[in-house]
Amino acid sequence: MAEPKLEIQMLHDRVMIKKVEGAGERRSSAGIVIPATAQVAKRLVWGEVVGVGQHVRTVKAGDRVLLAPEDQYEVEIGGVGHLVMRERDLHAVASEATQHGTGLYL
Repeated sequence: MAEPKLEIQMLHDRVMIKKVEGAGERRSSAGIVIPATAQVAKRLVWGEVVGVGQHVRTVKAGDRVLLAPEDQYEVEIGGVGHLVMRERDLHAVASEATQHGTGLYL
């Protein structure tokens, strides 16, 4: 018997994020391949917000956010890994319209 599909509602200030692929092996600006195991400092990663709780004020579903991989809990939904964390643990939000950002672009 198939399990019924359930809608997920995030609570309080929690945010559900799908990690953006490419957080493993990367290339330097000179083209040198840097393996995922090479760690010189804590590295932040980008993710896409897929759900927010009722007390989240800064981000919405569909936003790209910058986060520390150590600050979250991981959950699998439909065979896809997602992260759950508090809104205050996010470091940045990437948006198309820059009104008061850093002037940097992805």
